Amino acid sequence: MNVYLENLERIEFSVTMCCTGRCRHCSQGDHYGYSGHIDGTRAAEAVERVCRYYEIKSLMTFGGEPLLFPETVCAIQSAAERAGIPRREIITNGFFSRDSRRIAEVAHMLAESGVNRVMLSVDAFHQETVPLAPVELFAERVRTEGIPVEIHPAWLKAPEADNEFDGKTRELMKSFREKGYSVSDGNIIFLKGKAVELLGGAADEVPADSYEEDPGNIRSLCFDADGGVMGGSIYKNDIIDIIKAYSPV
Repeated sequence: MNVYLENLERIEFSVTMCCTGRCRHCSQGDHYGYSGHIDGTRAAEAVERVCRYYEIKSLMTFGGEPLLFPETVCAIQSAAERAGIPRREIITNGFFSRDSRRIAEVAHMLAESGVNRVMLSVDAFHQETVPLAPVELFAERVRTEGIPVEIHPAWLKAPEADNEFDGKTRELMKSFREKGYSVSDGNIIFLKGKAVELLGGAADEVPADSYEEDPGNIRSLCFDADGGVMGGSIYKNDIIDIIKAYSPV
Protein backbone atom coordinates (compact mmCIF):
# COMPACT_ATOMS: atom_id res chain seq x y z
CA MET A 1 0.00 0.00 0.00
CA ASN A 2 2.84 2.39 0.93
CA VAL A 3 6.47 1.37 0.75
CA TYR A 4 7.27 3.46 3.83
CA LEU A 5 4.87 1.40 5.96
CA GLU A 6 5.51 -2.08 4.61
CA ASN A 7 6.87 -3.14 8.03
CA LEU A 8 4.02 -1.66 10.07
CA GLU A 9 3.34 -3.94 13.05
CA ARG A 10 2.22 -1.76 15.95
CA ILE A 11 -0.44 0.85 16.79
CA GLU A 12 -0.16 3.38 19.61
CA PHE A 13 -2.73 5.85 20.93
CA SER A 14 -1.98 8.85 23.08
CA VAL A 15 -5.49 8.86 24.55
CA THR A 16 -5.23 12.23 26.28
CA MET A 17 -2.77 14.89 27.33
CA CYS A 18 -4.53 15.22 30.69
CA CYS A 19 -2.49 13.76 33.52
CA THR A 20 -2.67 13.26 37.28
CA GLY A 21 1.11 13.51 37.62
CA ARG A 22 3.44 16.46 37.26
CA CYS A 23 6.62 14.52 36.62
CA ARG A 24 9.94 16.31 36.15
CA HIS A 25 11.10 13.78 33.61
CA CYS A 26 7.99 14.03 31.40
CA SER A 27 8.75 14.08 27.67
CA GLN A 28 5.26 15.35 26.80
CA GLY A 29 5.65 18.85 28.16
CA ASP A 30 3.31 20.75 30.47
CA HIS A 31 -0.04 18.98 30.99
CA TYR A 32 -1.86 21.98 32.46
CA GLY A 33 -4.93 23.24 30.62
CA TYR A 34 -5.84 20.04 28.79
CA SER A 35 -9.31 18.52 29.05
CA GLY A 36 -9.96 16.46 25.93
CA HIS A 37 -9.28 12.96 24.68
CA ILE A 38 -9.35 11.08 21.40
CA ASP A 39 -12.76 9.98 20.16
CA GLY A 40 -13.06 6.30 21.08
CA THR A 41 -15.38 5.41 18.22
CA ARG A 42 -13.14 7.00 15.58
CA ALA A 43 -10.07 5.40 17.14
CA ALA A 44 -11.70 1.96 17.18
CA GLU A 45 -12.70 2.34 13.53
CA ALA A 46 -9.11 3.21 12.65
CA VAL A 47 -7.85 0.07 14.40
CA GLU A 48 -10.30 -2.12 12.50
CA ARG A 49 -9.44 -0.48 9.17
CA VAL A 50 -5.68 -0.81 9.62
CA CYS A 51 -5.96 -4.46 10.63
CA ARG A 52 -7.69 -5.29 7.35
CA TYR A 53 -4.46 -4.48 5.53
CA TYR A 54 -1.66 -5.08 8.05
CA GLU A 55 -0.72 -7.83 10.46
CA ILE A 56 -0.54 -5.77 13.64
CA LYS A 57 1.25 -7.51 16.51
CA SER A 58 0.68 -5.06 19.35
CA LEU A 59 -1.40 -2.08 20.38
CA MET A 60 -0.76 0.30 23.27
CA THR A 61 -2.81 3.05 24.89
CA PHE A 62 -1.07 5.70 26.97
CA GLY A 63 -1.16 9.43 27.73
CA GLY A 64 -1.07 11.71 29.74
CA GLU A 65 -3.01 9.46 32.06
CA PRO A 66 -5.24 7.30 29.83
CA LEU A 67 -7.40 5.95 32.65
CA LEU A 68 -8.90 9.36 33.23
CA PHE A 69 -10.99 8.23 30.25
CA PRO A 70 -11.34 4.45 30.72
CA GLU A 71 -14.33 4.12 28.39
CA THR A 72 -12.22 5.49 25.54
CA VAL A 73 -9.34 3.18 26.40
CA CYS A 74 -11.67 0.19 26.48
CA ALA A 75 -13.27 1.07 23.14
CA ILE A 76 -9.82 1.02 21.55
CA GLN A 77 -8.71 -2.14 23.33
CA SER A 78 -11.94 -3.97 22.47
CA ALA A 79 -11.40 -3.11 18.80
CA ALA A 80 -7.86 -4.49 19.06
CA GLU A 81 -9.15 -7.76 20.52
CA ARG A 82 -11.82 -8.10 17.82
CA ALA A 83 -9.18 -7.46 15.15
CA GLY A 84 -6.99 -10.24 16.56
CA ILE A 85 -4.06 -8.11 17.74
CA PRO A 86 -2.23 -10.46 20.13
CA ARG A 87 -0.56 -7.94 22.49
CA ARG A 88 -2.96 -5.37 23.91
CA GLU A 89 -1.20 -3.11 26.38
CA ILE A 90 -1.75 0.00 28.44
CA ILE A 91 0.84 2.08 30.20
CA THR A 92 -0.51 4.08 33.14
CA ASN A 93 0.67 5.72 36.34
CA GLY A 94 -2.24 3.96 38.08
CA PHE A 95 -3.65 7.11 39.67
CA PHE A 96 -7.00 8.18 38.24
CA SER A 97 -9.19 7.92 41.37
CA ARG A 98 -8.96 7.51 45.14
CA ASP A 99 -12.34 5.73 45.26
CA SER A 100 -11.74 2.00 45.81
CA ARG A 101 -15.01 1.12 44.06
CA ARG A 102 -14.07 3.11 40.97
CA ILE A 103 -10.60 1.60 40.94
CA ALA A 104 -12.09 -1.91 41.02
CA GLU A 105 -14.62 -0.97 38.33
CA VAL A 106 -11.94 0.30 35.95
CA ALA A 107 -9.76 -2.77 36.52
CA HIS A 108 -12.76 -4.94 35.59
CA MET A 109 -13.45 -2.81 32.50
CA LEU A 110 -9.87 -3.35 31.32
CA ALA A 111 -10.22 -7.10 31.71
CA GLU A 112 -13.55 -7.10 29.85
CA SER A 113 -12.06 -5.07 26.99
CA GLY A 114 -9.27 -7.59 26.40
CA VAL A 115 -6.25 -5.78 27.81
CA ASN A 116 -3.61 -8.44 28.43
CA ARG A 117 -0.75 -6.39 29.85
CA VAL A 118 -0.75 -3.42 32.21
CA MET A 119 2.52 -1.54 32.44
CA LEU A 120 2.56 0.52 35.62
CA SER A 121 4.81 3.58 35.74
CA VAL A 122 6.32 3.62 39.23
CA ASP A 123 9.62 5.34 40.00
CA ALA A 124 11.18 8.25 41.85
CA PHE A 125 9.87 10.74 39.30
CA HIS A 126 6.23 9.64 39.31
CA GLN A 127 6.06 9.25 43.07
CA GLU A 128 7.06 12.85 43.65
CA THR A 129 3.47 13.80 42.74
CA VAL A 130 1.54 10.53 42.38
CA PRO A 131 0.40 8.96 45.70
CA LEU A 132 1.45 5.34 46.02
CA ALA A 133 -1.56 3.91 47.93
CA PRO A 134 -4.15 4.13 45.11
CA VAL A 135 -1.55 2.88 42.65
CA GLU A 136 -0.92 -0.21 44.78
CA LEU A 137 -4.67 -0.79 45.12
CA PHE A 138 -5.13 -0.50 41.35
CA ALA A 139 -2.29 -2.96 40.73
CA GLU A 140 -3.86 -5.48 43.10
CA ARG A 141 -7.32 -5.12 41.52
CA VAL A 142 -5.85 -5.57 38.03
CA ARG A 143 -4.00 -8.68 39.17
CA THR A 144 -7.21 -10.01 40.72
CA GLU A 145 -8.88 -9.59 37.32
CA GLY A 146 -6.23 -11.87 35.82
CA ILE A 147 -4.32 -9.25 33.85
CA PRO A 148 -0.51 -9.43 34.14
CA VAL A 149 0.92 -6.31 35.77
CA GLU A 150 4.48 -5.23 35.04
CA ILE A 151 6.15 -2.36 36.87
CA HIS A 152 7.82 -0.14 34.30
CA PRO A 153 10.24 2.36 35.88
CA ALA A 154 12.04 5.34 34.40
CA TRP A 155 15.72 5.66 35.31
CA LEU A 156 17.77 8.84 35.28
CA LYS A 157 21.05 7.12 34.34
CA ALA A 158 20.77 3.35 34.91
CA PRO A 159 19.28 0.82 37.37
CA GLU A 160 22.62 0.55 39.16
CA ALA A 161 23.53 4.26 39.03
CA ASP A 162 24.47 6.13 42.19
CA ASN A 163 22.13 9.12 42.37
CA GLU A 164 19.09 10.10 44.43
CA PHE A 165 16.54 9.34 41.70
CA ASP A 166 17.77 5.89 40.74
CA GLY A 167 18.34 4.99 44.39
CA LYS A 168 14.72 5.80 45.26
CA THR A 169 13.48 3.89 42.24
CA ARG A 170 15.44 0.81 43.32
CA GLU A 171 13.71 0.97 46.72
CA LEU A 172 10.31 1.12 45.04
CA MET A 173 11.14 -1.79 42.74
CA LYS A 174 12.22 -3.89 45.70
CA SER A 175 8.89 -3.24 47.40
CA PHE A 176 6.87 -4.29 44.35
CA ARG A 177 8.98 -7.38 43.74
CA GLU A 178 8.33 -8.43 47.33
CA LYS A 179 4.60 -8.23 46.55
CA GLY A 180 5.09 -10.61 43.63
CA TYR A 181 5.07 -8.16 40.72
CA SER A 182 7.41 -8.44 37.78
CA VAL A 183 9.61 -5.44 37.00
CA SER A 184 10.70 -4.56 33.49
CA ASP A 185 14.04 -3.04 32.53
CA GLY A 186 12.13 0.21 32.18
CA ASN A 187 13.71 2.99 30.20
CA ILE A 188 16.32 5.69 30.56
CA ILE A 189 14.77 9.14 30.39
CA PHE A 190 15.69 11.42 27.52
CA LEU A 191 15.81 15.20 27.38
CA LYS A 192 12.52 16.34 25.92
CA GLY A 193 9.55 18.34 27.15
CA LYS A 194 9.59 19.23 30.85
CA ALA A 195 12.74 17.20 31.48
CA VAL A 196 14.89 19.82 29.75
CA GLU A 197 13.61 22.58 32.01
CA LEU A 198 13.14 20.84 35.35
CA LEU A 199 15.86 18.24 35.76
CA GLY A 200 18.64 20.77 35.50
CA GLY A 201 22.14 19.58 36.32
CA ALA A 202 20.94 16.12 37.33
CA ALA A 203 20.40 15.35 33.66
CA ASP A 204 23.69 16.67 32.29
CA GLU A 205 24.63 13.31 30.81
CA VAL A 206 21.14 12.14 29.86
CA PRO A 207 20.92 11.30 26.15
CA ALA A 208 18.60 12.93 23.66
CA ASP A 209 15.49 11.12 22.43
CA SER A 210 16.44 7.65 21.17
CA TYR A 211 12.87 6.52 20.49
CA GLU A 212 12.22 8.50 17.33
CA GLU A 213 10.78 6.45 14.47
CA ASP A 214 12.64 6.18 11.17
CA PRO A 215 10.33 8.23 8.89
CA GLY A 216 11.29 6.06 5.95
CA ASN A 217 10.43 2.80 7.70
CA ILE A 218 7.36 3.29 9.87
CA ARG A 219 6.81 0.30 12.16
CA SER A 220 4.44 1.96 14.62
CA LEU A 221 1.37 4.02 13.76
CA CYS A 222 1.11 6.68 16.47
CA PHE A 223 -2.15 8.57 17.01
CA ASP A 224 -2.20 11.83 18.96
CA ALA A 225 -4.95 12.74 21.41
CA ASP A 226 -6.41 15.16 18.86
CA GLY A 227 -6.77 12.42 16.24
CA GLY A 228 -3.65 13.43 14.36
CA VAL A 229 -1.47 10.82 12.69
CA MET A 230 1.29 11.15 10.08
CA GLY A 231 0.22 14.65 9.07
CA GLY A 232 -3.46 13.77 8.76
CA SER A 233 -6.44 13.44 11.09
CA ILE A 234 -8.87 10.58 11.56
CA TYR A 235 -11.54 13.21 12.15
CA LYS A 236 -11.13 14.41 8.57
CA ASN A 237 -9.77 11.48 6.57
CA ASP A 238 -9.98 7.71 6.42
CA ILE A 239 -6.88 6.20 8.03
CA ILE A 240 -6.14 4.16 4.92
CA ASP A 241 -6.12 7.31 2.80
CA ILE A 242 -3.73 8.90 5.32
CA ILE A 243 -1.44 5.87 5.03
CA LYS A 244 -1.53 5.92 1.23
CA ALA A 245 -0.69 9.63 1.15
CA TYR A 246 2.17 9.49 3.65
CA SER A 247 5.65 10.44 2.49
CA PRO A 248 8.66 11.30 4.67
CA VAL A 249 9.86 13.92 2.15
